[in-house]
Amino acid sequence: MKKIPMRKIAAAAPTRVDLAGGTLDLPPLHLFHPGAVTINVALDLLATCEVAARDDAAIVLESRDIGRREVYRSPAELRFDTPLQLLARLVAFFAPGGGVEVVTACAAPQGSGLGGSSALVVALAGALNRLANAGHASDRLLAFAPDIETQVIRSPAGVQDYYPAMYGGINAIHLGIGGASREALSADWLPTLDARLVVCHTGQAHFSGANNWDIFKRHIDGDAATQAALARIRDLARALYAAIGARDIAAVAECLDEEWRHRRQLAEGVSTPTIERLLATAREAGALAGKVCGAGGGGCVVFIVAEGRREEVRAALAAAGGEPLDARLTARGLTLTEATD
Repeated sequence: MKKIPMRKIAAAAPTRVDLAGGTLDLPPLHLFHPGAVTINVALDLLATCEVAARDDAAIVLESRDIGRREVYRSPAELRFDTPLQLLARLVAFFAPGGGVEVVTACAAPQGSGLGGSSALVVALAGALNRLANAGHASDRLLAFAPDIETQVIRSPAGVQDYYPAMYGGINAIHLGIGGASREALSADWLPTLDARLVVCHTGQAHFSGANNWDIFKRHIDGDAATQAALARIRDLARALYAAIGARDIAAVAECLDEEWRHRRQLAEGVSTPTIERLLATAREAGALAGKVCGAGGGGCVVFIVAEGRREEVRAALAAAGGEPLDARLTARGLTLTEATD
């Protein structure tokens, strides 16, 4: 009997560096700060997955990052109480029909604050959407993604991370009544920004849900200091949006620096002694500004550096115990490649 070719989909999606306006993308916080915007840029540390149809009903899930593999005899047996529940929930949602094998990996360190899990959601959702012939457009995938990740982390998921994973480049995520919309910013300025940007891992993993939930709850409970800090972060994100439009790197650095000053006030765990030490080290070596990526408490720090000082800053951070990442900004978003076995 002739063997029927089985479809395989490979997907890759970039992670991101958030420059300003984070936390406001946690619904519904932006509704209390009209004009809210989040600015981020795609990073070529990719989340990848391979999805293959099987000739039986089994579901096989594998994460190379944590070295775990789970096998289920059928979709009905999928479990959502395991370390691979994100993969399981996505397979269950798209219901590709028949068996499927999923293998995932992410080049960003775990707990890096670079949106690795969100990039993985976009990559896997894109691959399963193609495999299942579901026909969902990009905007629908972006609507599903935070809902599924919220089920996993059991606290509100922000929406900003999915846009650079889907589209790449420099993004302004405008937040208002009706949700979020993306504006692509200054694509031709991406190489200039890339030459002035350094991303360094602190060596400490973070869990975004803890800090974000603390900030979210205090804002909703009416804490005036939290509300004022987020209002100022909103204003600084809008200023950074204008600075990128003007291609003014000095103004970008000024906004980044001021954003960090207010962000570290949001919760006690946002900054750490290690983060502060790396910030001071980078400034001495030629950084103009720096801030933590994501919700803080560890993960990565992003720096804007003086012209010609990128390698000097990277060397100083490495000497101080940091891990400058071999990563560059990218204009490429989600990519899908199909083959048959």
